[in-house]
Amino acid sequence: PCTRARPAGPSATGPDVPPSPQGGPVCMVDAEDPARCPAVRHADVVLVRAAGAEQAGAARDRLRAAARQAGRHPDSLRVLVRLAVDLCGLEYVAEPAWGLASFERGRSLGHGTRRPRRAAPGPLYRGGPVDLAELIAAWYRDGAADGFLLVPRKPVRDLERLVNGTVAVLQHRGLFRTFYPGSTLREHLGLARPPSDPATGPATRPPEERLIT
Repeated sequence: PCTRARPAGPSATGPDVPPSPQGGPVCMVDAEDPARCPAVRHADVVLVRAAGAEQAGAARDRLRAAARQAGRHPDSLRVLVRLAVDLCGLEYVAEPAWGLASFERGRSLGHGTRRPRRAAPGPLYRGGPVDLAELIAAWYRDGAADGFLLVPRKPVRDLERLVNGTVAVLQHRGLFRTFYPGSTLREHLGLARPPSDPATGPATRPPEERLIT
């Protein structure tokens, strides 16, 4: 038979536990098929894979529409493009008149390699950090994504190039923050704090200014 356990030391009931500053954990879902993502009812962030801005934008539109049908405000959902990156290029200065057309010719993006890594499936960007910044800026301006989850193929080499190359260019253009005004992951993602126990206070609204996540 089951018996109720009695703690030997100090204990507290649930309502006495201090609430989380962000009101609840951030729920992130990897959507392999954006057209069928039941988790959109509750998810805060959905990851999608797309080989182009049009494909990413279509997935984002479907997910936001599904959130609206579920009774949620579309802006309560963040759609991030998951992209593997191989920053083999060494340029740190954008070439004159460079645009998205160079990318669309297939110079930089493919569907993996001959031996795809399980840790980073999906589209692969191969090129330089400045060209990657151009790509991110173009997709963001087109409304294709709220942000990006970049997965370096060679972290030891690529992380430094991402920070000092890609991120620096986006910051210079005012598309990426130079500091984090909040203190929680939810605030960093620009998500409102959900209403919960009155002790957490009223629900917050997402910031009016939107930057790349």
